Amino acid sequence: MVKSRSYLAALIFALPALYPNGASGQCGGLPLTESAVCPEGSVCVPSDISYFQSLPGTNIPLSSPIHLAVGTPTTPPSKAVGKLPALGWNTWNAYRCDISEEKILAAARSFVSLGLREAGYEYVNIDDCWALLERDPHTKEQIPDPIKFPNGIKAVADEIHSLDLKIGIYGDAGTETCAGYPGSLGYEAIDAATWASWDIDYLKYDNCNVPDHWNDDRAPPDGDWYNSNSAIRFRRMGAAIADNDPPMQYDLCIWGDAHVWTWGARVGHSWRMAGDSTPTWEYIKSIMSINVAHLSSVDFFSHNDMDMMEIGNGNLTIEEERTHFAVWAFMKSPILLGTDLAALSPEEVEIITNTELIAFLQDTTEGKPALPFTPPNSISTDPPQFYSGRSAKGIHVFIVNTNDEPTTFELDFAEVPGLNLSSAGVHDMWTSTNMGIFSTGFNVVLAAHDTAALLVTPVSQK
Repeated sequence: MVKSRSYLAALIFALPALYPNGASGQCGGLPLTESAVCPEGSVCVPSDISYFQSLPGTNIPLSSPIHLAVGTPTTPPSKAVGKLPALGWNTWNAYRCDISEEKILAAARSFVSLGLREAGYEYVNIDDCWALLERDPHTKEQIPDPIKFPNGIKAVADEIHSLDLKIGIYGDAGTETCAGYPGSLGYEAIDAATWASWDIDYLKYDNCNVPDHWNDDRAPPDGDWYNSNSAIRFRRMGAAIADNDPPMQYDLCIWGDAHVWTWGARVGHSWRMAGDSTPTWEYIKSIMSINVAHLSSVDFFSHNDMDMMEIGNGNLTIEEERTHFAVWAFMKSPILLGTDLAALSPEEVEIITNTELIAFLQDTTEGKPALPFTPPNSISTDPPQFYSGRSAKGIHVFIVNTNDEPTTFELDFAEVPGLNLSSAGVHDMWTSTNMGIFSTGFNVVLAAHDTAALLVTPVSQK
């Protein structure tokens, strides 16, 4: 596998035009541990992924977003992958650092035995802690832990691919990962080439252990967060993996920082909207509230990531698990399961393989999510309780009971955006059954923290 270095070449060729008087020497490199020092009247700019040159110009501190943006690649993400939200599984919520080749391959086989592969799940993703604590002293490559992966990650990838599935890996846009393993800041090209040699299909790129001068304590001077220090770190890796074969789906695990929803689609396919998930109702409500404010950013190749699933991790009721899955589906977030798949109950398997909710999530004709609305006879809540969206099948309505007790919800068809019907047929997406034909509207009773998922079909127009 050959990595593209086109973004480096473009920068080097651009330097003479930007600074016709030439360079005056090296002023720093990556990974950087302190601010670069330039002679008076010069600027320290990146001329290589690991080499910074002092060039004539106004002396700007290394922490300046303008400084870091000079020559930074603008490579867009691959269009060969990532049109639809990812469906898969990730090691972190189930195992943290206690990962192994055996556990990952067991999850891949569960994709087949539980019907997940048939339902559309494809990514089996390795999270943090897969590498040794030190890079190879000569090649500077990351080294898979030989105890956890005695046959190497390439062998795991081959086995997963043999099941007609895909494999993901984890990296970090800082000096170390969140668990203290080698980060990729300053090693983007090396790590991208390593992952390409293993045939990796997906990258989760985290945001831990970032040097102060690579963070953002204020908005970039031009007001465009695409030119922020944070975005630039993720842009570097995006350019490094751009020519990988197979193409990599790229998830920016940036926790909602740096207004990522405004530039994420220019760099990757999805981006985290907040911190790590927990198996609690409070987390589900919180991430709904955060995400609902930015649903206009969601479309094909552009997905707000609400983080990995907690279904099966013990602290949610079955109704809360239904809502967890339904909300991720109708907001069109990536769905990456995060539990020991062999321990799932039949009811939980039924939730995560629901064909109609997955069909809404994976619809190839409508990239937009369901959006909130407030019927005149109801009160505004945070997060909202009513949502409507369109798929190839028509208009869908989702009602989330955020109340702590069973609640009856009234729905007037005329109040549903895009519907405007006098009568309609109502179809339950959970059970794949028709509930009947109703005039003007209908009522639905929901248990505490449960969600109704409905397809509403016109019978007669007003």
